[in-house]
Amino acid sequence: MQNNRGKIINRERARQQIDFSGLRFGNITPTDIDYPPIAGAIEYKNKAYIFMEFKYENAKMAFGQRLFHERHTDDLEYRKPTITIIASHNTHDCNENIDAANASVREYRYKRKWTLISARLKITVRKMIELFLGNLGIGSEDFRCLCVAAANNEDTEEKTAWD
Repeated sequence: MQNNRGKIINRERARQQIDFSGLRFGNITPTDIDYPPIAGAIEYKNKAYIFMEFKYENAKMAFGQRLFHERHTDDLEYRKPTITIIASHNTHDCNENIDAANASVREYRYKRKWTLISARLKITVRKMIELFLGNLGIGSEDFRCLCVAAANNEDTEEKTAWD
């Protein structure tokens, strides 16, 4: 693997586009970041940062990429609440866009720790963002209630970081 450092491993996947249209929050939508390893980002009303990374099915995140996400998220957390969401998609055809809103969250980084999410929960990126914003008190009351329910869910590998 060392010989592949810095090389594009899967050129078709690297060109695949991500459709963020399902992640509109009022007049706020994610921007794509043409700087790997971040696929998308939201700066929400000067109150929170949300970063997203999308992996095809069960593709692993490289060590350096994971380390970047950890340090980036943890550093920004000192300024305002920050979450990095790692999601899986199953859009096999590289000519089709990845539906960011409906990708399945498999883990997230928040408050200096990673939390794995069971696939059985079927938490989409959209729902995770709504839960995150609701927990901060900047989403609707419904989402704050969902957040409490998610924090107590036994299908997460470790207790969620909402507390």
